[in-house]
Amino acid sequence: MSDESIELPLTPTVFFTLLALADGPKHGYAIMKVAITLSEKRVKMGPGALYTTVQRLVDARLIEEIKGEADEDARRRFYKLTSAGRGLLEREMQRLESLVLTARGLMPRKAGH
Repeated sequence: MSDESIELPLTPTVFFTLLALADGPKHGYAIMKVAITLSEKRVKMGPGALYTTVQRLVDARLIEEIKGEADEDARRRFYKLTSAGRGLLEREMQRLESLVLTARGLMPRKAGH
């Protein structure tokens, strides 16, 4: 097991992988599809990028592999966020929110608003 550390700011692939797992466990292909949808197709994530990212997140203990449902294909690996992964995702969302608020404060107001 590597002693991988993932720091802020998160890469888009890491951010959307964690975000895809925020509402519950998923298998790899579902993570990829949800991440593409959540990013409005801005994050292009093929199987290679997905599984490299998933392995980094597992090594960093931000996600963990779990058993799938009994009726699921046994070849599918399911993953869920750990508490550390949820915490990192929350910190990144707070960082992004702060950036947006700062940017909005710098924008001149239009007349009538």
